[in-house]
Amino acid sequence: MDTESKVRLMAEKIHSILIVEDDVMLNEAYELILKQAGYNVKVAFSGKEALDLIAKDDPHMIILDLRMPVMDGIEFLKHYRPKTKHPTVSIVVFSNYDMPEEIEQVYELGAERYVLKAWASPRELLKIVNDTLVGQKA
Repeated sequence: MDTESKVRLMAEKIHSILIVEDDVMLNEAYELILKQAGYNVKVAFSGKEALDLIAKDDPHMIILDLRMPVMDGIEFLKHYRPKTKHPTVSIVVFSNYDMPEEIEQVYELGAERYVLKAWASPRELLKIVNDTLVGQKA
């Protein structure tokens, strides 16, 4: 089975993905790519907006930027507490920064993956989403 077929199969099984990204163009691009693959997608432009959305409906996966106004990704993770309050939600951090201390901190706070945006083409985004969801905790 090719990657695209696997992605579509995963999309059928997942309820939603929340994209938390303050860059409007990236947010729209991620949303379009994931919706075309069949995923139910919601978007937020800050950690605060994401927490408000999650209060209504917990997603299966969160794609999280770190550098955002209002509430950044680190603060979001501290409030959301994926390890203790939401252990079945997969969090993938997409960032432009390759800073070891920050990477270590997001993993300690419960993120499953840390991806440099510059290395994530649309095809790679789908592969990351699929691979993460395939290994998702029950």
